Amino acid sequence: ATMNHTGITTGCASCHNGTKAKGKPTSHIITSAACETCHTSTTSFKGGKMNHTGITTGCATCHNGTTAKGKSTSHITTSASCETCHKSTSSFSSATMNHTGITTGCASCHNGTKAKGKPTSHIITSAACETCHKSTTTFSTGTMNHTGITTGCANCHNGTTAKGKSTGHITTSASCETCHKSTSSFSGGTMNHTGITTGCANCHNGTTAKGKSTGHITTSASCETCHKSTSSFSGGTMNHTGITTGCATCHNGTKAKGKPTNHITTSAGCETCHKSTSSFSGGATMNHTGIVTGCATCHNGTKALGKPTNHVTTSAGCETCHKSTTSFAGTAMNHTGITTGCATCHNGTKALGKPATHIVTSAACETCHKSTTSFAGTVFNHTGVAPGSCATCHGKTSTGKPARHIVTTASCDTCHRTTAWIPATFSHTGIVTGCATCHNGTSAKGKTPTHVQTSMGCETCHKSTTTFAGAAMNHTGIVTGCATCHNGTTAKGKTPTHPATSAGCETCHKSTTSFAGAAFNHTGIVSGCATCHNGTTAKGKSTGHIATTAACETCHKSTTSFGGAAFNHTGVTPGTCSSCHGKTAKGVVANHVPIAALSCDVCHTSTTSFGSTKKPNHALLTGSTCKSCHGAKFLGVESKSVTHEKSTATDCNNSGCHSTSTFDK
Repeated sequence: ATMNHTGITTGCASCHNGTKAKGKPTSHIITSAACETCHTSTTSFKGGKMNHTGITTGCATCHNGTTAKGKSTSHITTSASCETCHKSTSSFSSATMNHTGITTGCASCHNGTKAKGKPTSHIITSAACETCHKSTTTFSTGTMNHTGITTGCANCHNGTTAKGKSTGHITTSASCETCHKSTSSFSGGTMNHTGITTGCANCHNGTTAKGKSTGHITTSASCETCHKSTSSFSGGTMNHTGITTGCATCHNGTKAKGKPTNHITTSAGCETCHKSTSSFSGGATMNHTGIVTGCATCHNGTKALGKPTNHVTTSAGCETCHKSTTSFAGTAMNHTGITTGCATCHNGTKALGKPATHIVTSAACETCHKSTTSFAGTVFNHTGVAPGSCATCHGKTSTGKPARHIVTTASCDTCHRTTAWIPATFSHTGIVTGCATCHNGTSAKGKTPTHVQTSMGCETCHKSTTTFAGAAMNHTGIVTGCATCHNGTTAKGKTPTHPATSAGCETCHKSTTSFAGAAFNHTGIVSGCATCHNGTTAKGKSTGHIATTAACETCHKSTTSFGGAAFNHTGVTPGTCSSCHGKTAKGVVANHVPIAALSCDVCHTSTTSFGSTKKPNHALLTGSTCKSCHGAKFLGVESKSVTHEKSTATDCNNSGCHSTSTFDK
């Protein structure tokens, strides 16, 4: 059945609550207003007009293209909320775009479709709007950015699209950019005078362009007569051709430069000296004829050239030496009375320095050169000569080594002193070969008569280049004849503690480097061991050795291994067995009868077999029980037999059968 809603004007939600009748669909605009507020038709229910009054935020909640219409396809691209621009809740169409914060992409909208584009009178440009239009409110104060514009200025600056030339502009058909090079200020455009050779005064008349300055030389000649440069204009060169008098008329310091402050004092006319009408400078030649004193009045470095920087230091008047008033050169220095400071002048600049062949020295000239006239015949003072520098002179500018000198590349001062050349002490530092070249008994000392006989080079053994003593003999390859040298004279012989022997050294000493640890051959030695084995000549008894005064050979019969010697117990003092057995010799076996209080020889009476024992004296075993031995498995102790009579006695000696003197019943 279809519900007839005719006449229902209120209370729609009483039924349309989702239970009695359908409520709002999930896509319905969120609102708490009654249904009939918008839905006025009781048949179609469509066409309800949303009342936006009071809605100031959240437009996009509904206007999302689903619940209600969203932005049209031609809408300006923006992520701003609807209400940012659309302020009216009735027409919605009178929205004003807020351009605040928009710095790029103007043409995205201002393309003539979404928003207005450039007007027909706009300057032709492909630059983005925002290049010039910086204001986001007025837009009309856009400043044209001329950066990069180098031609075509008049296309815009024609008086219509943009300003043209001002009424006071210089008459020219040249393009704007010929002079106006700045694309920011435009002012101060420099006129390009290139190619202008005449007619300067047409503009430079004081009205159109600057005329002559008040200080300009009086002349009716045209500007271009002097001003040849079309770029700087300053420094126009006056054509003095034909001017022979009256220079001071202009050169008075006002119209043209006058005399400089350092000019020679004179009332003579400029033309008296300055004959050239083109160079003027340096052309005037001073006539010094008749001048015999007072040179320094002008030659003070200001009015005229003074002494050059390399001039000999002197307070004497110029005329003291410079007698010629034309050449001024060729003066002879008088050295009389000069005793120090020669190098102040003789430095190769002010006066001649040392010649190329001069002895290398930092000593002052006057150290050797005592004569102030001849300067020759000096004796060199070697005091303070830098070490290693002798050969700088000796062999080049002075006497070198004599023919019979020892062959060496060492510096002279290695051996020779600066006060007495001989006797020289030779420094062997760095010499590693060729000793015999000098040490041949002629150039230098050779081997001494007692020297070890050898054809080997000195340096084979003598490694020290200072003491030469303590040379280590290289014994490699020497297998016999050691005593030929090791006789106590040529080389060391046997030490006082050496074993007495006539055998050759090499019999025992097999190493040719260490010589120590030689293995002694004891073959045939049957007595006298302690002669050497006394702890000094050779090793003595070790600290763990059995205490004995018997000779080594009494026990040690082997002359190779020396081990396994059998001790001869004959004569061992009774009761002293434990002094060795248990310390430096074998102790009791593990299952020996525990009789530690008794000496070994109480039972072990044989000093050869040790196994033939007598029965112990039980009378000595006080405080012990029979069972402590008989009944335990001790070496050589009997236990009860299996047929032994049974007894209730606690111990054998309390049984009434056995006693400590009679053991058998």
